[in-house]
Parts: sequence; structure tokens; C-alpha cells
Amino acid sequence: MNMNAKNIIKLHMILLLCVSTLSNAAILVGHVVGVTDGDTITVLDASHAQYKIRLAGIDAPEKKQAFGLASKKSLSDLVYDKVVTVDWNKQDRYGRIVGKVVLNRVDINLEQVKHGMAWFYKKYQNEMVLDDMLDYLHAHEAAEKARVGLWADRGAVAPWDYRKSK
Repeated sequence: MNMNAKNIIKLHMILLLCVSTLSNAAILVGHVVGVTDGDTITVLDASHAQYKIRLAGIDAPEKKQAFGLASKKSLSDLVYDKVVTVDWNKQDRYGRIVGKVVLNRVDINLEQVKHGMAWFYKKYQNEMVLDDMLDYLHAHEAAEKARVGLWADRGAVAPWDYRKSK
């Protein structure tokens, strides 16, 4: 990571520590050093601690599913080697931070849904703020209607159904 990226991370951390005291959510700022699949990344913070991040509110195709690799590439194109902010308030059963990934004020989780590279994960909609829930729902419906990304496959199988069948 170059000196400029380190300075950006430090500045983000200072600003976001001030903001995070105003809400119940925790804020993590870091450099994306890995993309596991279409809804999971690895972030390195300023102290060089690594965190696995599961993008909240979405579920992307598994690697072996149709569009699994395309979904991973889409997320990688959006965030790999960039400094992101993760707004989170829980960890999943695997110890991953579950949160909204933001880059330059753009909700990356929502972008994955808009690009047809992930489903809106309705099972967890009650954990979302209303505006985000509605944005994700409308993006999902618009991508499906326009047959964008995975929706080009009329037989697209939701990842939760795919996992259940394995």
C-alpha cells in the first residue's frame, strides 16, 4: 500500500470515528486486499489487521453456480485495491463482519444487485434500514425485469436454494 493510501485511511478513520459515535453501527475503513466471491471481501485496516467482510442485504451466486465467477469479477472490479468504508453492526456465525460497503459514497452492495450479480437477500431485510431495504428490493426487481446479469438465465437458482440442494 503506498503512502497516499495510508494517509487516506488515517483521514477516513479520524472522520469516521467522529461520525460513528452518533450511531449504533461500527465503522471500519480499510484497503480491499481480497475478493472471495460476489458478496465477500477481505479488508486490511491501518493497523494491518485483516477482516473478512460479508456484504449485508445481498446473496451472490456460489462460485460453482452460473454467474458465480462473473459476480466475483464484478465485485473485484468495483472494490479491489481500493479504500472502502464498512458500516456494520453484527458478525455472522463464521466470524465475518456483515455490513454495507461504501466507496466514494456509492453503496457497493446495492451496485452488485443493480448489475444483476446478486440477489436482494430478503431473509435479512428486517436487519436493514427501510431506505436501503426499498432500494435493494427495487434494484433487484429492475435487474430481473431487464434481464441484467444473472437474470439473463431464466432458470437462475437463488444461492440459498443452491446451498440447500448440496
